[in-house]
Amino acid sequence: MIDSTTPQRDGITTVAPSPAETRAERRRLIEAIRALHHLLDRRRAFETAARRRLNREARDRNRAEAAHGKALQRVHEKQARQERSLTRRLNGLDGKRQSQERQALAVLRRESVERTLTGTRLTASEVNGIGSGLVRALKAQGISTAADFKRVSWGRAPNGKGGEVLYIHRTHGGKVHINGIGQHRGRPLMEWRRAAVARAEARAPRELPPDERHRIAEIIESERTRLRAELSDAPRTAEAARTEAVRVHTEALGRLTATEREAARVAAERRAEFDAMAEQLLTLQAELSAHIDRYGDVGRRVRRAQSRALRPVPALPAVPSPRRPVDLTKTSSPSAPAPAPAHTPPPAPGVRASLGWLVPILYFTLTTVVGVGELGDNTAPPALMIASRLLALAATAELLRLWIPRRNRRTPSPMPSGTGPQAVGVFLALTAGGMFADEKSDVFVAACVTSVLAALLLLAGTGLRMNAPRRARGQDTPSA
Repeated sequence: MIDSTTPQRDGITTVAPSPAETRAERRRLIEAIRALHHLLDRRRAFETAARRRLNREARDRNRAEAAHGKALQRVHEKQARQERSLTRRLNGLDGKRQSQERQALAVLRRESVERTLTGTRLTASEVNGIGSGLVRALKAQGISTAADFKRVSWGRAPNGKGGEVLYIHRTHGGKVHINGIGQHRGRPLMEWRRAAVARAEARAPRELPPDERHRIAEIIESERTRLRAELSDAPRTAEAARTEAVRVHTEALGRLTATEREAARVAAERRAEFDAMAEQLLTLQAELSAHIDRYGDVGRRVRRAQSRALRPVPALPAVPSPRRPVDLTKTSSPSAPAPAPAHTPPPAPGVRASLGWLVPILYFTLTTVVGVGELGDNTAPPALMIASRLLALAATAELLRLWIPRRNRRTPSPMPSGTGPQAVGVFLALTAGGMFADEKSDVFVAACVTSVLAALLLLAGTGLRMNAPRRARGQDTPSA
């Protein structure tokens, strides 16, 4: 007969569980482990989302820095334009004063001439061939002084019949014809007016009165004072705009930092929950292993489930290192160690590659199509035709590869150092190839010189391109 009790230590005996209880306990452990595995499977998606969040935060900070750089650049450009404009206007005040004096003198002389001409009355004794009857006829048409008309001309008769008649043009508009005044009387009339104008101009003042000159000087001096005040206020205005830009930038960074800290806190709590679940899973797996060692196999129905429950915990993805948030309230102390400088050069925010690079891009694109040395009656060798097109195509592709990302608002930056000499070198090389292919003109010496210059520029540009990262690392590394 089999004893249903199991002897234990210290004389204590324990009743062995029944097979049904053993299977139930085994299933409980397996179900608990399965639930934890299901929960831990979400950690990979969580870490991927955390990595995307860090990348998004980095992009937001880069955009904030780029916007801040653009704002400071706009303030600087506005200040420079304002100072140039004010300086140019200040330098032109002396010329403006002379111009106003000339204009005032011209107005004064014109008014004097008009007064003199208005006082010069037309009489029969003043003009030869014009009697008192014609004087009355002219007066009836509004012409009684030298200021009432300005010239005479010939035209068709008012009724359209007959030949041409003499018209007198009045000063205030319109022209009239007086019967009896033709070529013989119109000429003395104009000579009388010209003599009256000459006498009036001779009597007109040739200098401004002192009070008028003093008034113009006061106006110019007042404008000079105002412009100097604006010029002295320009730096203060620009500094206020820079302070406002810094304030906006600081507030934006503060909001980003607060958001990042809150997101990092939530992520840390979630990560701690996953770690606790992983530890609990290891504990349950240890209990399941001990249960299997003690009671052995409980049936093939749970055999597969318990093998799946004992599978190792999947390797966790690399936890992204959170970026240290910027503490806007912390001030640097002299004793605090300086942070290690980054190995990448700081970008120039807001500075994009120039649109002027479209000129060489379009030229190389056109050369890719038409080649060099093939215009007119020239026929280039096949090797030159192929080599020139390949060189132009490579230059076009390289410039587009460098220029397009640097025109993007999200990744603005100037063209790499040395790109300009390389582009000019390729241009001179293509030009030299076309000169060598030209058989009608004697440009062999010039083609050789151009080839040497092209080679030197290509070597210089390549050296600058290769040394740019080295110089950037040298600037970032602190000197001993």
